[in-house]
Amino acid sequence: MKRIAVGDIAPDFVLKDNRVQDVRLSDFRGKKVLLAWHPLAWTGVCANQMKALEDHLPEFEKYNTVPLGMSIDSYPSKNAWAKELGIAKVQLLADFWPHGKVAQDYGLFLEDKGFSERANVLIDEEGKVIWVKTYDIPELPDIEEILSKVRGEK
Repeated sequence: MKRIAVGDIAPDFVLKDNRVQDVRLSDFRGKKVLLAWHPLAWTGVCANQMKALEDHLPEFEKYNTVPLGMSIDSYPSKNAWAKELGIAKVQLLADFWPHGKVAQDYGLFLEDKGFSERANVLIDEEGKVIWVKTYDIPELPDIEEILSKVRGEK
């Protein structure tokens, strides 16, 4: 599958979050959505990536943006991990079954590893991709760069 690119319409999906609620991407039309992909829960860089979303939630909200944590982990794992990290508001979505289907649809699934790339996909209010960045697995995404994209800066 080709990697999602700027200008593409983001494929819709329904996934369970860490609270076992169904989350449908298209339900967020009228807001920007940040899909913050991380390879696996319970790892240090991934934890810091998700905590940064929670810590900066007021700024995301100020710019009409919903950040969603995305990985192939199961929702019970995401639930326990969110509690461990103190993530109370940001939804952590489980692309668990079919295994990595949404990551595959976005061209971000690493077949040889069985998990997604570390990536950020920013989607505008109409469902169009406006920014995509992938990272080396051990690299922590720069939250200030992410917020600059959310604010619409070049």
